[in-house]
Amino acid sequence: MFPFRIPVRDWISKGVDYLVSEYSALFDAFSSLVYFLVDHLKEGMLALPPLALMAIIVLITWKMAGWRVALFALFGLLLTENIGLWDALVETLSLVITAELLVMVVGLPLGIMAARRDRFDAFIRPVLDFMQTMPAFVYLIPAVMFFGLGLVPGVVATFVFALPPLIRLTNLGIRQVPAELIEAADAFGATNSQKLLKVQIPVAMPTIMAGVNQSIMLGLSMVVIAAMIGAGGLGEDVLRGIQRLQVGQGFEAGLVVVILAIILDRITAGFGNKSNQHS
Repeated sequence: MFPFRIPVRDWISKGVDYLVSEYSALFDAFSSLVYFLVDHLKEGMLALPPLALMAIIVLITWKMAGWRVALFALFGLLLTENIGLWDALVETLSLVITAELLVMVVGLPLGIMAARRDRFDAFIRPVLDFMQTMPAFVYLIPAVMFFGLGLVPGVVATFVFALPPLIRLTNLGIRQVPAELIEAADAFGATNSQKLLKVQIPVAMPTIMAGVNQSIMLGLSMVVIAAMIGAGGLGEDVLRGIQRLQVGQGFEAGLVVVILAIILDRITAGFGNKSNQHS
């Protein structure tokens, strides 16, 4: 229909090749940092006896979500240990935590900037739309190109995939802070940073925590997909079950992913609820 073809794939390929060739040292340094965080977090959790780590997770769940969810967490974690997927769960948890730390380091400042600058908000909205509608598998390609195979590209792909919800909800939460509170802070002579740290962020915390919750859930879904590039964890067991048509193995790993997702969901939701009560 058209007499020519727009070379989008060529532009993207050349751009990626340029970044890899010109900034390989930067990517290597970032890769080493991410691997250090994931590996030490994983080794630190595995160094604890399983029952000790279970007790810590159950206590946190009890504090944040109540005794019923804590009881579910206890039975779920004991089941995970019983079916031999404890190490895989810890590896997945360390990957998700590391990715979420990166999401918070990048997402919170961008969300705050979008809330305080309308031009930046207008610019970043279509970028976030693009990121959220792009198929998850596509994120694996640049991650492998920049960081190779293994844990690090899995963390990076998870981070990029899980980033938009936190930016959006941080932006929304700060914009929804009542104007009366801002006016009161202005009347007391608060600076912009004081208004942000002492008024806007505390009031917006429930919405921000909803963004953290959503990004963690997206991160867990991406972790399973990232097993295709060697990220390991529970996703590797799911992928192995698919490749070998072993329904039981895939179901067991999927069940543990669901258990972990429910625990993390209830913990973050509970934190958001407590923030709402204090605000």
